[in-house]
Amino acid sequence: MTTTVPVRAPDVQAAGYTRSWPASIWTLLVGTFTVRAFGFTFPFLPYHLTNLHLATSLVGVLLATFGTGWLAGSVLSGWLADRWGRRATLVATMLLAAAVLPPLALAHTTPALVTTSFLAGLVYDAPRPVVTAAIADAFPDAAARAKANGWRNYAVNVGAAFAGTVGGLLAAPLGIGALICINAAVCGGFALIAWQLVDSRKPGRSFASPGVAAALSDPRLWWLLAASLAALTCTGSLFSALPLLMEGDGLSAADYGWAQAANAGVVLALSPALNGWLSRRASRPHAMTGLFALSSLGLAVTVGSTGFVSTTLGYATAAALAVPGEIVIFVAAADILNRIAPPAAQGTYAGIWGTTLAGAVIVAPALATWALTHGGDALVGACTFSSGLLGAALCWPLATSVRRSRTPNAPCPAAPWRTRGPAPATSVTPRTPC
Repeated sequence: MTTTVPVRAPDVQAAGYTRSWPASIWTLLVGTFTVRAFGFTFPFLPYHLTNLHLATSLVGVLLATFGTGWLAGSVLSGWLADRWGRRATLVATMLLAAAVLPPLALAHTTPALVTTSFLAGLVYDAPRPVVTAAIADAFPDAAARAKANGWRNYAVNVGAAFAGTVGGLLAAPLGIGALICINAAVCGGFALIAWQLVDSRKPGRSFASPGVAAALSDPRLWWLLAASLAALTCTGSLFSALPLLMEGDGLSAADYGWAQAANAGVVLALSPALNGWLSRRASRPHAMTGLFALSSLGLAVTVGSTGFVSTTLGYATAAALAVPGEIVIFVAAADILNRIAPPAAQGTYAGIWGTTLAGAVIVAPALATWALTHGGDALVGACTFSSGLLGAALCWPLATSVRRSRTPNAPCPAAPWRTRGPAPATSVTPRTPC
């Protein structure tokens, strides 16, 4: 039967090269890099709290409080992005970051540290679901979305490595409190730039947003959350457990910075080629669940090896070898999200998925601390390997649930909201429901 449906031509230019990308997307990508490159708060918060001569148990509570704020902030940011709009949410969260980070740097009492740690966590990763939803909005073509998400993750990885390297070099002469204040100033500057350059239009309301409760009733999302938490516990170990392991081996914050520099160097070398390959892979009709599983296995081996090294070179090598898995797993997760999220809930789904990053930040140091107490570095490596292996195994039910959802009566993958007027109506006879 011939059906008349609105069709938007694939964005061939966006899939092929990046010069045609909207200025709003470029602003978000550059801003993502800048905020993460000067995001000294998260990687150096353990050192800052230790310098306050707090009890080890209290440091653990404060780091968990930061992770709890991160978890809540991811869901809230994604939910607000679908209701307030992308720009309003981004500007509000970055201004809040500029306001709460200096008090964290100056706080000394337990109530003040708990409050500011939670608020700092709340805003730390708030841009992620906003950017994810904005990319889904801007690019209807799966290959173009994968390419944009690849470069977004490139910006995040290089920025994080830059923060680890530069922060490690500046921590002694400037002090970690000063680094946190620099982080706040950069967030405030990004808020002002985003207000001027990011698209202010809200997503269209052709579909009612299902909300957080409805999203949590989607079994496909739950399988993705479980697999992601297990796999990302490995990547989280590179930023939360790795400092514990290196400190236990008598290595300094500067040594940790060099390990992150090695990670950044490989990201710079591999990302262009991997992003092009992943964008072509995303154009296929099936979700990247297989690649997700392979990446989780790769992270299990490479990050798990940190439990069996004790030198700066050993840690740097492990961090460098983990890069392919890091790059692929984030793009694969974004590809799966784009396929399962309803059109009006891109931000909500991205925000909920972002809780796995916060969860990994909580689980990784807790797992490392437990393993160090009960078995030493080798048990840390074994636990990390087991976590990555679990993430790969969970991809089997994830792939099954995503595949079963693509039935003739199932909704098609999410379509973006339009920013440049209506698309022409064309008479087509689709070969598949989507």
